[in-house]
Amino acid sequence: MRFRFFLVASAAALTAALLATLGLAAPSRFQLVQAPVVPVDTELVLAVDVSYSMDPEEQQIQREGYIEAITSREFMSAIRSGSHGKVAMTYFEWAGPGDQKIIVPWRMIEGPETADAFAGEIARAPYRRASRTSLGGALMFAKPLFAASGFRGLRRVVDVSGDGPNNSGPLVEPQRDDIVASGITINGLPLMLNRPSTFSMDIANLDVYFEDCVIGGPGAFVIAVKDRAQFKEAIRAKLILEVAGHVPPARIVPVQARKPRISCTIGEQMWRDRWGN
Repeated sequence: MRFRFFLVASAAALTAALLATLGLAAPSRFQLVQAPVVPVDTELVLAVDVSYSMDPEEQQIQREGYIEAITSREFMSAIRSGSHGKVAMTYFEWAGPGDQKIIVPWRMIEGPETADAFAGEIARAPYRRASRTSLGGALMFAKPLFAASGFRGLRRVVDVSGDGPNNSGPLVEPQRDDIVASGITINGLPLMLNRPSTFSMDIANLDVYFEDCVIGGPGAFVIAVKDRAQFKEAIRAKLILEVAGHVPPARIVPVQARKPRISCTIGEQMWRDRWGN
């Protein structure tokens, strides 16, 4: 009996050693059980521009807009109208190609308490600003967040704000196409508060740029902010539409269906013309 046990043990040891030599893991009776994902109506990534072209007052209004929208009665009604009655959200700020910072990691919102907690995390984060505008970098950062969310949404949406075209990092168009091919929708909030001049990197038709070069996927839409007075209302309306799964019909833009009305590399071209690199 001891001899038989010795043979079995030896065979097991040899098998484990061989698997280790080959770089393979030995099977275990105690396999780790992966936590089940939580079903929600929408997985929403909020990607918020904090580049230097945003002045401190604009940053404050933008952040207050998200806080007020997330804690609004209308937003909560939109959540409760879904089949699951809950959504998952994360909030990150972005600027240049390597400058993305998660302010609020994935959180489930299913009632006023969780909404207040999410808004509170945004409010407590210190304000910051950084150089350059990399919409392509922001989209590249956003895509893998869904795989690690721990949720499974009926809809997956990236909500990206920005006050200028992509001028550094990966090109925005390929990043958009890659995200859309994964079944994720990108909606845009172009911030058109500054009047274009020879000293700025702003463009007059930023809303057209977002429509043709940034957004995509089922029901993708743009809500442009052209006046500070409408900043907060635009954010609230946009979040409600995204959570409820509704689309403003007049703003539906079939991004891949036609040739862009504006060059999707206009930001890079403007930067080269000014700085030569």
